[in-house]
Amino acid sequence: MYLHLGQNVMVRNQDVIGIFDLDNTTWSFRTRRFLERAEGEGRVIPLGDDLPRSFVLADGGEGKPVIYLIPLSPAALSARAERDLPI
Repeated sequence: MYLHLGQNVMVRNQDVIGIFDLDNTTWSFRTRRFLERAEGEGRVIPLGDDLPRSFVLADGGEGKPVIYLIPLSPAALSARAERDLPI
């Protein structure tokens, strides 16, 4: 099953590590440092032109996670994940 993230991007449900709210998680210094490091390594993929409200951490293979910045709320993404999109 797949999770539709937007902008014609889909990831397998089994590859999703977590769905996070940017407002709540970026209070932590460690989270900010993690996101900055991933961006420096080219593993952050922004989806959409609007201000991101959440990010999805997914397995990108080779032990390197990929981070998708998404303008949808974490609740909307969670609801999409529960619907199961077969492909």
